Amino acid sequence: MDKQLPRLAPDRLPALAAHLSPLPWVEPRIGIVHLGLGNFHRAHQAMYTEDAMLAAGGDWGICGVSLRRPDTRDALAPQGGLYSVLIRDADGERVRVVRALRRMLVATQEQDAVLDALRDPHVRIVTLTVTEKGYCLDPRTGGLDIAHPLVARDLRNPDHPQSVPGYLVAGLRARRDHPYTVLSCDNLAHNGAALRRVVLDYARALDASLADWIERSVAFPSTMVDRIVPATTDADREAAAAALGCVDAWPVPAESFRQWVIEDRFPAGRPAWEHAGALLVEDVTPYETAKLRMLNGIHSTLAYLALLADIETVDRAVAQADLHALVHRMMSEDIAPTLTVPASFDRARYRDDLLARFANPTLKHRCMQIAMDGSQKLPPRLLGTAADRLRDGHAVDRLALGIAAWMRFLSGRSESGAALELNDPMADRLRALAAPGAEGLVDRLLSVAEIFPPELAADARFAAALRRACDALARDGALTTARRYAAL
Repeated sequence: MDKQLPRLAPDRLPALAAHLSPLPWVEPRIGIVHLGLGNFHRAHQAMYTEDAMLAAGGDWGICGVSLRRPDTRDALAPQGGLYSVLIRDADGERVRVVRALRRMLVATQEQDAVLDALRDPHVRIVTLTVTEKGYCLDPRTGGLDIAHPLVARDLRNPDHPQSVPGYLVAGLRARRDHPYTVLSCDNLAHNGAALRRVVLDYARALDASLADWIERSVAFPSTMVDRIVPATTDADREAAAAALGCVDAWPVPAESFRQWVIEDRFPAGRPAWEHAGALLVEDVTPYETAKLRMLNGIHSTLAYLALLADIETVDRAVAQADLHALVHRMMSEDIAPTLTVPASFDRARYRDDLLARFANPTLKHRCMQIAMDGSQKLPPRLLGTAADRLRDGHAVDRLALGIAAWMRFLSGRSESGAALELNDPMADRLRALAAPGAEGLVDRLLSVAEIFPPELAADARFAAALRRACDALARDGALTTARRYAAL
């Protein structure tokens, strides 16, 4: 990257008209606080919100909050919150500069400012992309893990929270006359309902009357979000600089496809997201289940098998003939039949569109990024499908192969002996369970109730399918096993 190039900043915008929407921009007040200021939010909800304001107006500027690290704020603050999205597909690349992010805060350094933002009466929506682990869920009950270190600490110090439920309730306590809507945008089944339960559990542990008020007065719509957004690389920074003629410290690469399905329950108002292409519905469940199982479940299956076989990116994984054949059969025969979707939803077309998106060679979506937090991701992505198949008396061999690949991944080594990093909130425990070797691996991991529901773990058909898959992976390797399982 040319160090002499100027930095992306508001005074550069007149020279960047080709990378801005042609619609007139009116500087908005902040109307949304977003928790979890990562790449996905900046390529998805922030862009939808900017497009909605450009099309229909409204004060919906975003205050983005990083809950732990200052990296994003430190990169974007000198740019006045501006950043670029590198939109890539088979037709090439286009670069869009986004202006919706009007303020950035870091909770660990600016707690009072974050709480003030949540208490601001002009803020009418709080959105979240904090990943599954940010919800502090107890996987055995589906509610709040009261013993979670952050939660236990917050309940002792509610005016100085550190957890997501703690921040949300601290803000709502000051907003009884005008509560904000809380909108989860995470890949979590029934994400609005899950977040509502966590918040109510936290509030009830603090003040029963506060919990009763939240239950009556605060909306928690569910959403389904979809866009493939890889992690940013130095090559992406160089590409942004070449396109813009200025330095963007943290551009975001993304595919051209994007989708947002939202339950339309916003008592305090919302941006006109439908003008930006979002689908506003009464019930998001059919869409979220299809996405979690067809996209995310296959993503995880591909990622773990590919990493065992030393394949680093999703496009290379799906281009491998045996892996492609496997996931095509999984989507067609194992997953699609479990979906309850509107009559207009074409399962075969959805499958084919997803496989085409996975094959996008310009994204270089790293399998290791998808492999993160497997203990949190497996239940909604693969285990629910397996449970439904078993309930209906069907085989689960191909689904078991994806889960078994995760189990083998926990050993920390690929088939060539390359190190595989385990980035997971249960990493130490999972490594210890995987360390004794292949013998008994399935039974040891099935005993982890936080991941495997007891009824599923006790199903002899499921355990047998996992043992067969683990044995095959150990004996024959990922690609040979994928070829055999694709032919089942």
